[in-house]
Amino acid sequence: MQAVIFDMDGLLIDSEPFWKQAEKRVFSALGIEITDALSAKTMGMTTREATEFWLHHAGLSLSQDAMEKVENDVIDEVALLTATQGQPLPGVHDLLEQLKQHKLKIGLATNAPARLVPVVLERLDITALFDSYVADDHVEQGKPHPAIYQLALERINAQANHTIAFEDSVTGMTAAIGAGIRTVVVPSKANYHLPHYDVAALKLESLNGLAIQELRDLFK
Repeated sequence: MQAVIFDMDGLLIDSEPFWKQAEKRVFSALGIEITDALSAKTMGMTTREATEFWLHHAGLSLSQDAMEKVENDVIDEVALLTATQGQPLPGVHDLLEQLKQHKLKIGLATNAPARLVPVVLERLDITALFDSYVADDHVEQGKPHPAIYQLALERINAQANHTIAFEDSVTGMTAAIGAGIRTVVVPSKANYHLPHYDVAALKLESLNGLAIQELRDLFK
């Protein structure tokens, strides 16, 4: 095992409620009704994809400039909530420290916009533990396309067959597996039972208590 690549939202930080809150505030101002059931469908989407989803749902059409403003309003709201309220998910700090002690390369691959990554890493006080990150802005196609993971591998100089990816969504898992990376999934409690996750190398309820040897065993 050479390296580990982490997703960000919903895996390192409990940020999904922030995205829902931001979407409700911004899209409600446009007269769009945001429901929890529909909001769940935007999980794992890029900000642009989520924006297009809600506009299409409401039958609205915006100019390119207007759409970019809506996207930026959502991102600004998420950044503010993250910087003031963001909390790490269980086991995150311990696992990252273990990986660093074992001198493994650590990357990050997220469908979130690049300007949110430093906000999250600084809030969780884990910036120094990451060697590199790749965000939606850095590739032409976000997850589930494998491009984000392919670039993440390149940036940390690691081979796919010697790397493990950590994901919480089917979208992210699909991207990682598509890049040829063994994938550990940590689904939300609501989604843990879904059969989609059965293709992962390992499924966990939490990162809490995970030992490096368990990851090494995935290569046997």
